[in-house]
Amino acid sequence: MSEHEEIDEGFYSRQLYVLGREAMQRMGEANILIAGMRGLGVEVAHNVILSGVKSVTVQDEGQVLWEHLSSQFFLREADLGQNRAECSLPRLASLNPRVQVSAHTGPLHEDMLMQYQVVVLTDSTLEEQKRLGNHCHSHGIRFIVVDTRGLCGQLFCDFGEEFIVLDRDGETPMTAMINYITKGNPGLVSCLDEENHGFQDGHKVSFSEVRGMAELNTMGPQEIKVISGHSFSIGDTSGFTETGHGGVATEVKQPSTITFKPLEEALMDPELLVMTDYGKKARHQTLHLAFQGLHMFVQKEHRLPKRFYFCGLCNFILSIHEQIGGKAFFSTLDEDVVLLLARTARGDLAPLNAFMGGVAAQEVLKACSGKFKPLIQWLYFDALECLPKDVDNKDEQLSDSTFSPDGSRYDGQIAVFGSKFQERLGKLKYFLVGAGAIGCELLKNFALMGLGAGEGGHITVTDMDSIERSNLNRQFLFRSKDIGKMKSSVAAEAVREMNPSVNITAHQNRLDPESERVYDRSFFRGLDGVVAALDNVEARVHLDKLCVLHQRPMLEGGTLGTKGHTLVVVPHLTESYGQPKADTEGAIPLCTLKNFPHRIEHTLQWARDQFEGWFKHVPENVNLFLRDPGFVERTLGRGEAEALEVLGGVFGALRDGGAQGHRPTCWEDCVHWARCRWESLFSHELRQLLHCFPADQLTTSGLPFWSGTKRCPRPLTFDQKEPHMQYIVAAANLYAHIYGIAGTRDRAAIRVTLRDTPGLTWCSLIVCSLYEQDDDSNFHMDYITAASNLRAENYDITTADRLQSKRIAGRIIPAIATTTAAVAGLMCLELYKLVQGHREVSSYRASFLNLAVDYFVLSYPSSPASFTVSQRSPPPDHLSISQTVHHCDDKSPFRVSRRRLARRVS
Repeated sequence: MSEHEEIDEGFYSRQLYVLGREAMQRMGEANILIAGMRGLGVEVAHNVILSGVKSVTVQDEGQVLWEHLSSQFFLREADLGQNRAECSLPRLASLNPRVQVSAHTGPLHEDMLMQYQVVVLTDSTLEEQKRLGNHCHSHGIRFIVVDTRGLCGQLFCDFGEEFIVLDRDGETPMTAMINYITKGNPGLVSCLDEENHGFQDGHKVSFSEVRGMAELNTMGPQEIKVISGHSFSIGDTSGFTETGHGGVATEVKQPSTITFKPLEEALMDPELLVMTDYGKKARHQTLHLAFQGLHMFVQKEHRLPKRFYFCGLCNFILSIHEQIGGKAFFSTLDEDVVLLLARTARGDLAPLNAFMGGVAAQEVLKACSGKFKPLIQWLYFDALECLPKDVDNKDEQLSDSTFSPDGSRYDGQIAVFGSKFQERLGKLKYFLVGAGAIGCELLKNFALMGLGAGEGGHITVTDMDSIERSNLNRQFLFRSKDIGKMKSSVAAEAVREMNPSVNITAHQNRLDPESERVYDRSFFRGLDGVVAALDNVEARVHLDKLCVLHQRPMLEGGTLGTKGHTLVVVPHLTESYGQPKADTEGAIPLCTLKNFPHRIEHTLQWARDQFEGWFKHVPENVNLFLRDPGFVERTLGRGEAEALEVLGGVFGALRDGGAQGHRPTCWEDCVHWARCRWESLFSHELRQLLHCFPADQLTTSGLPFWSGTKRCPRPLTFDQKEPHMQYIVAAANLYAHIYGIAGTRDRAAIRVTLRDTPGLTWCSLIVCSLYEQDDDSNFHMDYITAASNLRAENYDITTADRLQSKRIAGRIIPAIATTTAAVAGLMCLELYKLVQGHREVSSYRASFLNLAVDYFVLSYPSSPASFTVSQRSPPPDHLSISQTVHHCDDKSPFRVSRRRLARRVS
């Protein structure tokens, strides 16, 4: 993507909210090399390609084997014996036509690396990592190594001697509304008491809209010192003209420089290890040595350790002890962990590759964009708790053949869990709710794992949504040709192509009380588990209630930009998802929206309300009025205020005073209506407000009325420039659509029409406009953006561009493919535990992650209370009332009130 090339907002819209335009511009100039096209390599590649870099080259000399099909989702049985990179290329290239994707089937050498900004190694030897790592470090090439072995993963980053981070966390810069600023050295800034400013010592802030001490508005960022949660000091303000008041202080993020060590040097630096699971103490140190020991073993034996070859395992541990030598900083080595790694190292698991691949791909994006804090420098992760608790005893009861490859597409998974586990997994019946971003990643993992792919097994997936263009950037099972089709059907067909043995049925039902006729007691009794891939709390709570009612385990996960979480709910073992807490923080008071906005969020919500009112609610009420003779009587019964608003809107729409007393019959009437609406909203109503509360109005306490968050409005005078004309064009076209009148975007013709006054007639049904933010041709966002920015101009609020307005008004959840892949991987690791029936809370993990800052918290799920909603003991049939009461007394901590029961019975 060149500097002047436009970013495809329709395709990248959700990712743009995570990364921003500047970061994506830099990514669009980056060439990436990804070496190794087994399961882990393709996970990294598909995330990077979806993100929108300039080019990706995938390299691999190896051929496709059966074991690769357990985690490489872009290989098919027909590809056996062919080169992995060449077979993956067409499917990788189809993910994003804007990215150049090529394959290299020869070996890696130093000279070829010079054309790339980022090099990623997967499935590589330690010697190769050192050799290429040293070359990349000395030539300013960002270098990443990622590896998985069985249930353990490793990630390393080296971005050179001086890597500049432009934005460490990607969070929206903090802002604070200012009360006053004193003259002094230092000057004191007092903020309004609405909330803490959130700044820290050393932060830099810029000032805007400050009155009195106006010099601050044009000065550069000022370093601050925090005094309290509502005040901070800045530099010398004693020379300014007068005391300042009002305005906004906004955080200005400062670039930082990070120095990385080359891999060969960083191997010996334990302070660069990052802990991910705080329940595992020094596990990361053991894994750091274990991976090095594994490389040494392979170099000597030319193979990975065998699961039941005791001498080989002992040699593996001895080689690690040799590595430790006199390194005092590795004082303890958990040999049990080393043994489990050795026993499972032949395995290749799709869920672990999804997690590590998502995390590694995010580091690639950091390397080529400077956005977010990179990993410094090692990350180790394991999910060894997925293995049976008595794994040693169980292994002794099984033969080597149980874990040996047998020419199956699941050989990589069988190497870890055995063939008996694979049979069990194939027979399971699971219900997946949601086929969006996380749903697509989960279905891919299910297909690779073989969930529901055996005799009697089955997956049911439901999603009521159809595919839109904005989905393609992160819902990787869909392509442009699928736009308009149902998500669940297309996703089901895609995973059948990955694994023809998968038994899957696609539904298009919303999960709500109405669909309980489909998803009834019989349906849930036939399930082994439920997986939630939903994007709202209400649906999660409803699904959780059904799982509690029918005693079924549930896996749940969600994302918000680079943040993600997972939760596993096991009946009688962990807490359920539970009730959502009421969200009162996001509600904007009506008086603020109507008269006293002070943030762009307020003007956008006001504009959205205007849109919904005029172009959705009023048309709906008009149609009810025309169709239903009882509409007026029912409306009058809802209270005088509501009746006046509803019936007044109906009357205005059918006999519109803004169009010479009649509803419109031609385009010119719609333009005239829009012009009158503009005058009313952005001039007359504000003049009336200022008539009631003049600019110099004082409160009863003698203080200025227009102060603090109350901004004195400024009525506008219409001219035929932007954004005035943008409002007229959008409003007139939306109004015309309601009445079935053809509109136009011709601004020259509209300017002529603005001088005319048409005449009209009356009276058929009218069309409602249902808000659709991703259609750039329907004028919805044109109207909301223009109305919001005009309102912001009224109140001297900084305006927002169309993209920002769409996010705020549409309450769009920022999303990126890397987080989605990582979260889905963690969810499927928990699925392994459910399949084996783990009955200890310590076996499971609830997780929270933020890939922007490499923050990972994995913890035990909360245990349930002594008596929970999951604990039910229904009485046997044909009991008398008295016997039923005794049954309830015996089986629960509660007591049935005999007196109240007697009253009910009588």
